[in-house]
Amino acid sequence: MKFKRVAFGGTFDIPLHKGHKKLIKKAFDVGDFCLIGLTSDKFVKKLLKEYAEFIPKYRIRYENIVNYLNERYKGRYKIVKLDKFYTEDLMKPNKIQALVVSEETYKGAKMINDLRKEKKLKPLKIIKIKMVLAEDGKPISSTRIRKGEIDSEGRILK
Repeated sequence: MKFKRVAFGGTFDIPLHKGHKKLIKKAFDVGDFCLIGLTSDKFVKKLLKEYAEFIPKYRIRYENIVNYLNERYKGRYKIVKLDKFYTEDLMKPNKIQALVVSEETYKGAKMINDLRKEKKLKPLKIIKIKMVLAEDGKPISSTRIRKGEIDSEGRILK
């Protein structure tokens, strides 16, 4: 199924790992245009992520993802800064048709649809992708990369 506009979001730590790339690819496969929420430095602190002190500042993460996207999807996206788990664009009628999420962020997508329901808006289609697994069978995550357990391709380092 193809949508005019889809949305996805995250912290998109550096380096972008295999799971990030799968999420991004899926979003652009199903959407003509993508609205991308990138967590602000303030929101990163609120999320209380492990090893958060090693997450690069917003500007650096922004430049990194723009460089990645422009090699593949130039002109097909807009990035918005997230200070909470959703952007107000998701609460506007007919702005976005679908959300692309991982198993890890699926709960957030359901919460967004609950908020839309409260505002008498049609729910967004939720497209959930499976987590990409590392060599050890556990999900690839930026936290595991920051800990030095795996690299961005999911290869074991320890």
